[in-house]
Amino acid sequence: MRLSAARPAWRLPGLFAALIVLSARPAAPQFTPFPSDPAHVLEGNWQSCLQRDGSYSERVYDHVVNGVGQYEVHLGPRREFAIFEGVQDEHRPHASPANLLGPDYSVAMQGSRARRVWEVPSLNLKLTATLAGGSRTDCDSWFVLLELLKKTS
Repeated sequence: MRLSAARPAWRLPGLFAALIVLSARPAAPQFTPFPSDPAHVLEGNWQSCLQRDGSYSERVYDHVVNGVGQYEVHLGPRREFAIFEGVQDEHRPHASPANLLGPDYSVAMQGSRARRVWEVPSLNLKLTATLAGGSRTDCDSWFVLLELLKKTS
């Protein structure tokens, strides 16, 4: 009799664990700012995560000054990056000639490391993307730094 009474007590934790596994969602893309210098335009950690449809997430940063869109920075998907002059609602393909990072807009892996620096003189910008460590296998984690090439007065 004790064994049959104990079995329902073990079913509840098992059911709870099954619900957690079944309700798990793909990791949400996120950008976590880590500003170390007020002169940096954008600085922090970006994660491009695998989505339910099999693609990786992307985030677009619009740089707006006095209500006018100056440029947009595309982080992701995965190892792709892009900078476009002006800001628009429609998504722009990274392979477009309008991508100011040029035709080589992705970061190549070198073993388990990846880092790339682009300079965009027409916008006075420098973008550095460095693959960061992470604990999720379904996300690529990047340290991203967008800064001015030359200080303006």
